[in-house]
Amino acid sequence: MRDKRKKFIDLAESRVNRAIKDIRLIGNLANRNSYEYTEEDARKIVRALQKELDSAKGRFLGDSGGKDTDFRLEE
Repeated sequence: MRDKRKKFIDLAESRVNRAIKDIRLIGNLANRNSYEYTEEDARKIVRALQKELDSAKGRFLGDSGGKDTDFRLEE
């Protein structure tokens, strides 16, 4: 049982830290001096991130989770 706990801790710390770093990088896209985007683009990004966070939360609480989809601004 200890091995499973250690594996969980190692993976959780690595993955959460990587996700935090990536979210910060996404936040950098809000710099209007460097990038051009619409308010709808911003809403889509935030909505996609929130959807995945809600799905992960649900899985920890025992829900089955949603389907995997790739994010696209334009289809």
